[in-house]
Amino acid sequence: MGLGLVQVYSSSYIFAIEKYNDGFFFIKKQFLFSFLGILMIFLIPRIPFKHIKNYSFLLWILASFLMALTFVPGMGIKAGGATRWLSLFGGLRFEPAELMKIGLVAILSTYIIHRDHVWGQWKWPMRVMVILFPMVGLLLQPDFGSFVLCLAVVLALSFAFGLPWKHIITSALIVIPSITALILMAPYRRKRIFAFLDPWSNPDSSGFQLIQSMMSFHSGGLTGEGLGEGQGKLFFLPEAHTDFTLAVLGEEMGYIGFLALLALYALIILRGFQISFNAKDTFLKAFSLGLTIVFGLSVFTNVGVVLGLLPTKGLTLPFMSYGGSSLISMCFLLSLLLNAEAEYRRNNSYAGR
Repeated sequence: MGLGLVQVYSSSYIFAIEKYNDGFFFIKKQFLFSFLGILMIFLIPRIPFKHIKNYSFLLWILASFLMALTFVPGMGIKAGGATRWLSLFGGLRFEPAELMKIGLVAILSTYIIHRDHVWGQWKWPMRVMVILFPMVGLLLQPDFGSFVLCLAVVLALSFAFGLPWKHIITSALIVIPSITALILMAPYRRKRIFAFLDPWSNPDSSGFQLIQSMMSFHSGGLTGEGLGEGQGKLFFLPEAHTDFTLAVLGEEMGYIGFLALLALYALIILRGFQISFNAKDTFLKAFSLGLTIVFGLSVFTNVGVVLGLLPTKGLTLPFMSYGGSSLISMCFLLSLLLNAEAEYRRNNSYAGR
């Protein structure tokens, strides 16, 4: 989080001066979001895990309700052609999709502990609808990237916890053609695919952002230009303080700084997998695995996009990109993971006695 604050300040200062006549405009807000996130990290791990286990499904209900509110006139905020945000007090706004990713893990983990009573019975299609209907809201906003990430989480957890192969194959036969059709039906998605395959075919429009990102990484070299010395953020690289902030880091801190950041992410992901692997309680195992997958996919997707390994999509980089919804949601996710780890340690301690 400390590195993220430095990154937000470095990547947003010039832009904030030009747009708001205040170079500290974004960093001041990010400090507030960080403070709220730190409160979560200290307080939520102290909640007894049994309460999280019994009531975590309410996160999915809350996230689905907030998602529905984005379509209510006067409450939903439209930006960049999508209505993804809710208007809050003080000019702040919140993106329910970030909470939906965590709520999805909670409802799936709840289903998994009752899987013996669900798989193969008529209740199974009904429960699938409870998950899919709110996710359709992501497509209507539209937020295709979050929709695909949520689908990946559903399939990964279902596979890990014994969803019958006939359901997995059937799901794949439905999902893959559907995703392909959704991409082909939307002109802006097709443009992103073509820009991903060959950004130099249209360097002034659809390929511009990716080309500038690659140029920033190239300029950084092994050791970087130095903190604050990057040129890409000087209105060459779009979304320099949000979706493409990693390119700014690559230019200023170089390949060494880039690898150091990936190592920090890898440490968090590894610890999450260890908690899940060693846990004896099924809900704890599923919950910690799901949270780790959400975090890992968020990192993987943003890094892949910025490096040109995935088509361009507006998903933020956890802890590094500017944005209250992303930062607070990731702090919430990790505070839940810390709670799961505390429960795992308590269980092992009791077992040792």
